[in-house]
Amino acid sequence: MIRVILSPVTKLGPVVAFAHRGGAYHPDIEGLENTLAAFEHAVALGYSHLETDVHTTSDGVLLAFHDAVLDRVTDTSGEIATMTLADVRKARIGTHHQVPTLAELFDSFPGASFNIDLKSRTAASALAAFLDERSAWDRAVVSSFSPATLRMFRRLSGGRARTGAHPLEVAAYLLLPSARLARLLTPGRPVALQIPHTRGPVVVASRGLIRRAHANGLQVHVWTIDDPAEMRELLDRGVDGLMTDRTDLLKDVLVARGQWRDEE
Repeated sequence: MIRVILSPVTKLGPVVAFAHRGGAYHPDIEGLENTLAAFEHAVALGYSHLETDVHTTSDGVLLAFHDAVLDRVTDTSGEIATMTLADVRKARIGTHHQVPTLAELFDSFPGASFNIDLKSRTAASALAAFLDERSAWDRAVVSSFSPATLRMFRRLSGGRARTGAHPLEVAAYLLLPSARLARLLTPGRPVALQIPHTRGPVVVASRGLIRRAHANGLQVHVWTIDDPAEMRELLDRGVDGLMTDRTDLLKDVLVARGQWRDEE
């Protein structure tokens, strides 16, 4: 008889767990994305990294909100960029929750770090001023799908901001054959590649991309992963962080693997 001895699983390092929009599809808070209640729920679960998007109102206030319009999430319609804060405050999410300002998030969760997705160029200038006024550069990683918007934010930050890579920088790490070439073509010096697992038939979070990113000291964060099997696959591949709408499932996976940050 052949006896097979299984080696114990090596404990990997802790992983950055991001509550995407506060954990938008957790059964207890579904329909309350990007509300203070959602973020409170995530923090109560032990999450210290909160993901949100920002828009600015017509009077220059930064709002934690994903869409450019209120229609999908609230009981009100209208384009945020054309509305004042007072206008937006009339809207309700899930019957009684208001759209929070970014200042409210920072003040409500002083121990949290934020991953902030810029949704407009006006938000870029407002966010740079916000982080500067609060000396809060170390509490945020800022990203954008718009290369022009992210370049603008980096310039306004005077090199103090930590930023994710924009799509052209991600492409350099995905397509170029070496980490050295990727670094040469990403002068913005992102601290992380924040990417989808796949895009159509292309595996974006590939082993090669992860290897090249790590060679240059960048982390790799993958969004938005809600399936435990996919979480485990990416963790086995060596990603540094996962963003999820199912904060319960990601925590369960990380705790089972010894990769939840409380277990450092």
